[in-house]
Amino acid sequence: MDRFEYLASLPRKRAAASVLFFDESDRILLVEPTYKNHWELPGGVIEADESPRAGAIREIAEELALTISPGRLLAVDWVPPIPQRTEGLIFVYDGGTLSPAQRDSIRLPAEELRSWAWCDDEEAATRLTDLLARRAIAARQARAAGFTTYLEDGFAPA
Repeated sequence: MDRFEYLASLPRKRAAASVLFFDESDRILLVEPTYKNHWELPGGVIEADESPRAGAIREIAEELALTISPGRLLAVDWVPPIPQRTEGLIFVYDGGTLSPAQRDSIRLPAEELRSWAWCDDEEAATRLTDLLARRAIAARQARAAGFTTYLEDGFAPA
């Protein structure tokens, strides 16, 4: 087997990038997809040969019509495979506090997102899946403490 064949035979992981945005009340921005029954953090799948940061920038432009330069990486979450999805790595970046002008310029792609809302932790926990709520809270805590956290299925490994 030559080097190219060997590299092509290595496992591939699904990857996605999300951005955690805040308002002046320290609430986070969530989006409501048209194709799911739960809310999400803004972001999405990282394309082939695209860096996680570049994927976050592209996804935020597509989903919210915002041109941003995300801050530091807050969390990396490995999610195990389940029957409905493959395993993956999710990168969560700090989007900072959106200005009133940025909030006013948000435009959603109607075919993909129904709405968006600012949510405190309690509201987020009711709108997000358990996994997404764990990830969002862990990323928020990492931001407050000034570090990057590693998660597995939304939990800090023991």
